[in-house]
Amino acid sequence: MENWDEKEQQFHEKVVIALNNVAQTFEKMGSPLPAYDFIKPVSRNYYVVNINDVINPNSLDFFLRKELEFVQEDFEYRIYNCETEEMVFGNYIGYSLPSVIDTTAVEKEQLPVLDELNYFFGVRFPNRTSEIISSMRLTIVFAAILMMTMLFFIYTIYVILRQKRLSEMQKDFINNMTHEFKTPISTIKISSDVFLNNKNIQGDKRLFQYAKIIKEQNQRLNNQVEKVLQLARIERDNFKLNKETVDLHEILKQIMESAQMNVKNRNGQLMADLKAKNVNVSADKFHLTNIIHNIIDNAVKYCKGEPQILLETEDIHRGICLKITDKGIGIPKEYLPKIFNKFYRVPTGNVHNVKGFGLGLFYIKNICEAHDWKLDLQSEEGVGTTVSIHFKN
Repeated sequence: MENWDEKEQQFHEKVVIALNNVAQTFEKMGSPLPAYDFIKPVSRNYYVVNINDVINPNSLDFFLRKELEFVQEDFEYRIYNCETEEMVFGNYIGYSLPSVIDTTAVEKEQLPVLDELNYFFGVRFPNRTSEIISSMRLTIVFAAILMMTMLFFIYTIYVILRQKRLSEMQKDFINNMTHEFKTPISTIKISSDVFLNNKNIQGDKRLFQYAKIIKEQNQRLNNQVEKVLQLARIERDNFKLNKETVDLHEILKQIMESAQMNVKNRNGQLMADLKAKNVNVSADKFHLTNIIHNIIDNAVKYCKGEPQILLETEDIHRGICLKITDKGIGIPKEYLPKIFNKFYRVPTGNVHNVKGFGLGLFYIKNICEAHDWKLDLQSEEGVGTTVSIHFKN
């Protein structure tokens, strides 16, 4: 809008200067001019000049052409006829292509008359608005682009805020749901322990087996709930690590004893090659144990035949490296960049023989980041997977 007003003001000043020169020329020729206000802008594109004397059309035509040439806009001029009391068409001076000038329509158009004046002429610029728009075309284009950009930015902010609100609602729902699960899980655990300790149940192999299954599956469900709660704490930034100095080899031996049964049930092997000498690391023992258990569980689950799992440690510069290698089904290259995303699972088509929520690797990544450990995963489809964790001393 300011640019438009500026263009209008520039145009007005040019026209007034040109018309003033025309009037001054008539005055030099003997036509008296009023003391002041002899140029009256009737509208934004129509100006009246008071001469106070009979106007020679030929002289006016010549002077207007000369003075308005630098304005470079089409104009028409008319001279007031005292006898008929109307504006008489003088001429149309165009700088546009002749084919776009309809002088007949211009001549028939009536212009307003100023009753208080006797001798005057009027100059009108019929294409004034279109000329301004044409000269401001680039400005209008940039303004339109800016407006579209602002609208897109506002819409983007709206979508982001909406997604954030929906995400917070989802997190609140999951947190509330998992907390509600804790009570029945605890109740089932107590009940299963009562069954397992009952002599009558212990004497019945079938019932005892069912009681063991209930306890094992209840513990599995409890582990999943705990994992979700820990992830929720991490995302809320109120997650705290209880770091202590622990013996990595000692923890690995305890984990292997616990996981050995699960591996043997699949006729597999869980081996270790612990070569590191500086085995002390600063870690939260609970979470360190969890992430190693998760890696081994994945190696067992994602294996078509007999699981072959190797745990290795070695000293590296300013730390220890733990490698857990399996000979499982591996991960296709196109899915590797996404495997640490929350809830992401590698597509398996219509086969769903391995259950899970897609939280294991996401949990491992967040725990490693919280400890400032470097996590790396190398995998080849049909060959196996190696997960490496670099512990800093």
